[in-house]
Amino acid sequence: MANPLHITAILAMSADGKISTDSEKPARFSSPQDLQHLEEQISLCDAIIFGANTLRAYGTTLTIKKPHLLAQREARKQHPQPINIVCSSSGQLEHHYRFFEQPIKRILLTTKEGKINWLNSINHTDKKILFNDYIITKNNQWKIEWKDTFNYLQNININRIGILGGGELIASILAENLLDDLWLTLCPVILGGKKAPTPVAGIHLKSPVPLKLKDIKQIGEELFLHYQIKKINDQP
Repeated sequence: MANPLHITAILAMSADGKISTDSEKPARFSSPQDLQHLEEQISLCDAIIFGANTLRAYGTTLTIKKPHLLAQREARKQHPQPINIVCSSSGQLEHHYRFFEQPIKRILLTTKEGKINWLNSINHTDKKILFNDYIITKNNQWKIEWKDTFNYLQNININRIGILGGGELIASILAENLLDDLWLTLCPVILGGKKAPTPVAGIHLKSPVPLKLKDIKQIGEELFLHYQIKKINDQP
C-alpha cells in the first residue's frame, strides 16, 4: 500500500497580502527566522515544486545546510536534498541560473510542447545535463494536470511535497482541492501595488476555501501561521 500523499504550501506574505512586488522579483522582506523556518519545512519534503517565475526571481533554490536537519533526513532514509521540480508549461527557461549548478536533483514538469521548447533551447549550450528528468503532463493544452502529476510522484515514492510558489501555481493546485495545509509567515511590512501577486494570484476559485488554524507562533514581529485546508469532501 502506498504511503499517504501530503501536499503543503509554504510562503511568506506582507501585511497587505502580497508575496512580492512583482511575479518575477524576489521577496526580500522576510527575516532570518523565516528563512530558518523555510529550511525546516523543506527538510521534511521528498520534493519541492515551484514555478518558472519563482526560478526567474531567485535564480537559485534553498538547500538544506543545518547538520541536524540533514541527520534527520538520513534517519528517515531521505536523500540529503529534496528533489526540485520546476513547473513550466512552456518550457521557456534560461540556462544561466545558479540553480543549475547546485547539488540537487532537478526535474522539469511541463507539457509535451514545453519539453520540445526546452530541448531545442539547450541545443545551443555546451551544458549537457540541466534537468535530470522530465514529467510530461497528459493534457495537450498549455496546462498542468495536477492529479495525474501527484499520482505519478506518489507511485515513485515521493509522498511529501512542498509547494513554494508562485501564486498562480498554488492557486491551480488549490482549485483542484489537492492542497492539504498551508504554512504562512505574516511579515510586518506593507508592499502595496495593484499588480503585486498574492498567495493565490490569477486563478478563479469556484468557492471560498475554509481554513482551520492548527498553530500560531510569534517570533519577533513575524507571525508563523499553520492552517489545515478543509477540503470539499471534509466539510460538513
